[in-house]
Order: sequence, then structure tokens, then C-alpha cells
Amino acid sequence: MATIDNLPTLREVIETHQLAAKKSLGQNFLLDLNLTAKIARQAGDLSGSDVLEIGPGPGGLTRGLLAEGARKVLAIEKDARCAPVLEEIAETYPGQLEFIIGDALAVDPLQSLQKPIRVVANLPYNVGTELLVRWLTPKQWPPFWDSLTLMFQKEVALRIVATPGSKAYGRLALLSQWRADVQIMMELPPEAFTPPPKVHSAVVHLKMLPEPRFPANAKVLSRLTAAAFNQRRKMLRASLKGQAPDMEDRLVAAGIKPTQRAEEISLEKFCALAREVEKG
Repeated sequence: MATIDNLPTLREVIETHQLAAKKSLGQNFLLDLNLTAKIARQAGDLSGSDVLEIGPGPGGLTRGLLAEGARKVLAIEKDARCAPVLEEIAETYPGQLEFIIGDALAVDPLQSLQKPIRVVANLPYNVGTELLVRWLTPKQWPPFWDSLTLMFQKEVALRIVATPGSKAYGRLALLSQWRADVQIMMELPPEAFTPPPKVHSAVVHLKMLPEPRFPANAKVLSRLTAAAFNQRRKMLRASLKGQAPDMEDRLVAAGIKPTQRAEEISLEKFCALAREVEKG
């Protein structure tokens, strides 16, 4: 399939608009419209949802989202060179695409979107993790989004879905799995991109939970997991000793052996510990 609409192929778009990928912007473009449409489908039925896309670049995923029936797409792109390309797509899908040239870390998308909202993006490698953490740690829960369907470096994707006992298990797994169901949907090799990155990539789907999986104070849980995993080789009685004067007693009360290490502790046990520590 050369195209999914009446617009030029992505290679033609890049050549016409001189859109060579910029390393400084973390750009690696997917030029296969079959692939971008497949990624769009990982987000589920889009017909009743608005979609937030970060870093559309030449618009391959944008076109996939619109072709899959998204009610509206808001695309935020830092690279001003992409504006004419996105304008052409907007003309092909009247009233369905709005784009903002700006920094996704500084733009409030909610002024342009109506719930339900799904986030679908081939995230620039240099801001992907930061954006995910922001979306998972709003001041109030539930968040503005129903689901996140995001492409990361495969290493980051594995950290999101990691389970206790694995090297990839850490704060990102706990943060993601505390408030969402997480799943790797597909993997992509370097040669799928232009230019090819040095690493494999993977698409992760996170479905928002109405309430966190286990009760815990978010700030306390964050503080405990930061201390535990910043010294993950140490036993918890050592890495967490500054968190409470009677830390060993609190660990035992939460069902955790003080001699265990952070990577051995499940999300449920970390939440139990957060509740014990919060008692003061």
C-alpha cells in the first residue's frame, strides 16, 4: 500500500519539504504507511475519541490515526519545517486535524481536546520517558487520558512492563503498573526507521485504571521507591533507613524482610510499605 489517502507517499513528502531527520530533535521517521496504520490500530477503536499525538514529523502516524477514524487529532510538533506537511493533511481531513508548532513539554493540549482522549505517539527518544512520567503523575487521578499508545526504545518499553526479580524492574515499572494496565503491543527493528536508530523500538499500550491498583499516598510511594532503587544493590533496611526512625519495623509490618532488595519487592508490597510509613 503506497498510501492510505490521496496524499503523496512519505518519502515524497520528505523530499518535497526537505525534511531530513534532525538528531537534535530525536527524530527517526517511520516511512511505511502500513506500519503507521498498524500502530494506530493498537490504540483500539478511535471513532469516539480525540487523539493527542506528539512529534508527528512528516505525518505518517497522523494519517494512520485519521484513516482509522479518530474524531479529532491534535498534533504537537516542535519542528516548524513540518507545518506545511501537516497543513496538507488537515486540508485532506477537514475539521479533524489541528496542529501546534511548539514544545510538547510546554503546551497544554486540553484547550483543544474533548474527552474521551487517547494519546498515540511515536515519541521523540529524548523526551519520551519524561512525558510518560508526567502523564502518570497528574495532580488528580483519573487523568485526562483514557489510554496511552506510545513508541519507545525497546529498553524503555521493557522497563515499563518489567516484573519483580528482573534487571529492568524499577521505578518506571512501579509507576506505570500502579495506575495502568500495561502491555507491549509490537516491536520494530532499526531498519523500519529513517535514519535507522541504533536500537530496537517497541509500542507500549497503557490503559488507565480508574483508581490506583493498590491504595497508597503517591508522594510517599514515590519517595520510597526513589530511595530503594537509587541504591538497589543494598538491603532495604539500609537503603530506606532515612525514611523513618523505625524503618525495619515498618518493613516487617508491610510483609517485607528488611534484608530484601528493591528489585525483589512487588508493587503491592511497596504500596503496603507506603501506607505503613504514612502512619507517622
